[in-house]
Amino acid sequence: MARFPETWWKSRPLVFGHRGASRSAPENTLASFEAAAAAGADGIELDVHLTADGVPVVIHNARVETTTSGTGRVSELPLAYLKSLDAGARFGPGWAGEPVPTLEEVLLAYGHRLLINIELKPQPRHQAGLERAVMALVVGMKLQERVLVSSFKPYALHQARSIAPEVPCGLLYSPFSVANLLLAPVTPFEALHPHYWLVNRWFVAVAHRMGSKVVVWTVDDTALTLRLAEWGVDVLITNDPVSSVRLLERWTGRGGSVA
Repeated sequence: MARFPETWWKSRPLVFGHRGASRSAPENTLASFEAAAAAGADGIELDVHLTADGVPVVIHNARVETTTSGTGRVSELPLAYLKSLDAGARFGPGWAGEPVPTLEEVLLAYGHRLLINIELKPQPRHQAGLERAVMALVVGMKLQERVLVSSFKPYALHQARSIAPEVPCGLLYSPFSVANLLLAPVTPFEALHPHYWLVNRWFVAVAHRMGSKVVVWTVDDTALTLRLAEWGVDVLITNDPVSSVRLLERWTGRGGSVA
């Protein structure tokens, strides 16, 4: 049965950079993950799709237009084309030339430096194999105790669990997908990943009594960060790990309060 290593946890919520430090660097790039590491983040959250030739790549949207210089669906593009794209220039000219990373590249660079939350993105019906490809990398690189996989799709978590039963899973949901909770009794998860709108002190207490960790996204507001810390959430996912780490270290140093 999967469980989180006790070495993960601190006296404050962990800070995971949302797609890296995506407020200060182009999201889901090695530059963004390096910025999160430099900020003192405990981990990073990233998104994974499968290329046409079966390689897990780190990018949020199913299409590449939003963040890169290319066009098309990730699932219909080979890795060689994706590697030719610029994933930094849209964020700012100083980031031009930043490539789309493969999941393997990220795990090699950060698997032993940061904890990593891999979100399994929905795939086209004709294309299977994302979960198998991702978990094969995690297991092959012996990172089972450094990784958490999450998804809005309960089936993706079932697939991941069947391949690597020792890796913790997180069930994602938002105000628009709260119906996912109806499948919670038959979904493998060790963490609930709600949008912050859906979290209160009672929710955190109940989740903890159930034995589940609470991972909240995407938290960039100072007052909200402190309120969630006081309620006892386990992980805060933020676009701004620099500010969040600094704030929570002060909060911890003052015994759970910030004057």
